[in-house]
Amino acid sequence: MPVTRNRRAGAPLVRHAGVARRAAAVCALVTALALTGAGCSGDDGKTADAKPSAPGGLDDLELPSDLESSLEGLGINLDEWKNGAWKNWDQDDWLREAEDFINPVIEDLWGPERMRDADQPPEEQVPADTGDEQGVTDPEPQRVEATEIDAPYRENASPVGKVFFDGPEGSMVCSGTVVADPANPGKSNLVATAGHCVHAGKTGGWYRNVAFVPSYNDAGKPADQLENAPRDELAPLGVWWADQARTTDEWIAQGQAEGGAGAPYDFAMLRVKPEDGGAASLEETTKAAVPVWFDAPKVADAVDVTAMGYPEAPPYDGQRIFSCAGDPGRLSIDPDQPTMYRMGCSMTAGSSGGGWFAERDGGPALVSVTSIGALNQVWLAGPHLGQEAKGVFDQVSG
Repeated sequence: MPVTRNRRAGAPLVRHAGVARRAAAVCALVTALALTGAGCSGDDGKTADAKPSAPGGLDDLELPSDLESSLEGLGINLDEWKNGAWKNWDQDDWLREAEDFINPVIEDLWGPERMRDADQPPEEQVPADTGDEQGVTDPEPQRVEATEIDAPYRENASPVGKVFFDGPEGSMVCSGTVVADPANPGKSNLVATAGHCVHAGKTGGWYRNVAFVPSYNDAGKPADQLENAPRDELAPLGVWWADQARTTDEWIAQGQAEGGAGAPYDFAMLRVKPEDGGAASLEETTKAAVPVWFDAPKVADAVDVTAMGYPEAPPYDGQRIFSCAGDPGRLSIDPDQPTMYRMGCSMTAGSSGGGWFAERDGGPALVSVTSIGALNQVWLAGPHLGQEAKGVFDQVSG
């Protein structure tokens, strides 16, 4: 299958990345993903404006009444923030703590041009021989060529979308997945992604203007056909702003742009709300949300995985969903930390945060998210979702 060439430079030696590929097993999984959503829709794919019930519905997603005073306590004026003060980055004084995540909606900030031009995936470089000396690391997997998912994405990859955010270097991108919220069955507003897609780790703080766009570029058009695309073509289901973001304490304390530090804990959850103030939840809008499978089996032959995302670095263009499928092995970065999943895949940076899916109880479940990958595009790795990830999930759920 032809691949559109990217306009940007290559990825680093081993970096945050994402996924894609399709064999018969992947086709079956993609079909399952499209069928796991709640509710019904007409031919236009729109949902009725059914108001979610409390607790945990959209009423709870409104900005708190004391937001301005809370921001003032952090030295932030809400009006100035929305008018551009968010661009003022103090590298020595990032907002780092969970309660310091500041993300008020700035209407129309993520317009079509800005979304198309967001082409800086946050990357982490690690040595190519990472894990070679660890006894729990399995042999390097064979390269698996990523395969493009068929459009429309609302039918074939309905929980998958793009995560947009701003960092000191400019607008950045990752991938994300709509996941089920047990506290709000059928009405989830939760998105799983990588920790490095929301927080810079040890040397930084929370990124800004974090938003999720489900089924981004639903028609699967290559970049050269999207130059004049309107916003509703790129974001057919709207732009959803993060009301909450959480990642692991380990990622915040250890995560770095080099060396792979913190990667075994590189997991994050977002709780989102629609920019347009609509009443329907994210799950009702996308017709999909997959459960998160915490403490899934670690051994390679116990779980078959399909990984999806929007790879940004060449030879990909960041506008389309790709996937890889295979049996993951184990990768150990630090003998004192949990092993990670690793699978063969050619996906590049930009697919970071994209979901890894395995079958459970007759349907797909999320078992990991893409964290790091090799410059030679041979493999990707993602964290095993243990108790640390479960703690992050529980903080945002409900």
